[in-house]
Amino acid sequence: MKLHTLKPNKGAKHRIKRLGCGESSGLGKTSGKGHKGQKARSGGSVRPGFEGGQMPLHRRLPKKGFNNKDFKTTVSVVNLAQLEKHFSDGDTVNEEILREKNIVNRNSDIVKVLGQGNITKKLTIAVDAISGSAREKIEKAGGTVEAPTAG
Repeated sequence: MKLHTLKPNKGAKHRIKRLGCGESSGLGKTSGKGHKGQKARSGGSVRPGFEGGQMPLHRRLPKKGFNNKDFKTTVSVVNLAQLEKHFSDGDTVNEEILREKNIVNRNSDIVKVLGQGNITKKLTIAVDAISGSAREKIEKAGGTVEAPTAG
């Protein structure tokens, strides 16, 4: 195989439509756009959902549903593997320290510790929520949990 023998796969390259190249080409005269009208003009087309001035379907139907996204609580998740990596033996872990170390996002309302990974260090955990498996692993390693019940 040499560079001059390389060519694209069969069917990979498609012949472009040559518009307006004589009537016998099949795409001459009006270039496949029919006769006159908005869709025959350059740049002429209607936006999706436009019904020729008739009240469009999405406005004819009643509004339905409810969105409460402005009031939802955002939860930042911290795994035990992250705590193992960023903290030393005997440290206290709370929301403020997690934010200082950029482990937790500033916009979150609640910090929750989950049990992914293992922990060997004795840490004191004081966060908003903690999973049952995380609580079990921390207490097994000799640490303490000052968080509310598992959530």
